[in-house]
Amino acid sequence: MIGFLVPHPPLIVPGVGSGDEIPATREAYNKAAAEATAYEPDTYVIISPHSAMYADYIHISPGSSAKGDLGNFRASDIKFQVDYDEMLAGKIASCARQAGIPAGFDGERDSDLDHGTMIPLYFFDAPRIVRISISGLSFSEHHSFGMCIADAAEVLGRKICIIASGDMSHKLKADGPYGFDRHGPEHDEYVRNCIEKGNFSKLMEIEPELCEKAAECGTRTIMMLIGAFKGRPIKSELLCYEGPYGVGYMTAAFREAGDA
Repeated sequence: MIGFLVPHPPLIVPGVGSGDEIPATREAYNKAAAEATAYEPDTYVIISPHSAMYADYIHISPGSSAKGDLGNFRASDIKFQVDYDEMLAGKIASCARQAGIPAGFDGERDSDLDHGTMIPLYFFDAPRIVRISISGLSFSEHHSFGMCIADAAEVLGRKICIIASGDMSHKLKADGPYGFDRHGPEHDEYVRNCIEKGNFSKLMEIEPELCEKAAECGTRTIMMLIGAFKGRPIKSELLCYEGPYGVGYMTAAFREAGDA
């Protein structure tokens, strides 16, 4: 199993932006995608904070396939279509129920792919996926749900690549989309330090209040990702971090130690 933390800025896609606004992130994305392709996963599990989100329930996208486009970003000609791994999705939901985690296929409001899923799909060649949202549940419950993802894949013999889609703080600069808050850089430095040092127990201890004040959308996706590696020797590598427009974009790779 391998996994990647990736941001989802639409402007990285030519046709929305020029594609050159965040070159270091684009280079890191390409490196991650190449590694994932070489790994040859059976299924990509994409965790997005912009799919159906509930306070007390982790939503797994139902059905056999989905499509979407970047029309919300004035690029409706950029389209995506993927098949869902229904068997793996069902086994993840079953494992979550057994673990007492409220999760499943109920409550889908819009079957179209969200941009937190589509931006990674622009780079990763992932014809078959499981799409999972985050929720208002605790960080520890998201971590436990990540363990369910790994358990389900192991039971079915699936070779998976987990994509944790999420941006860091949206409050890094006064002229950014959400203004500046000192908790923004503090949050991003905390997460960056934990990933660079592979200190996942410290990452689990991050204060929810800090995350809220930083206006991030990636912490819970990371918790699921590192939860999937629970009990496995894991190495993390920070591939890139930048925040030129007031939003933190972090790209990182997570590998079982034997595959690093």
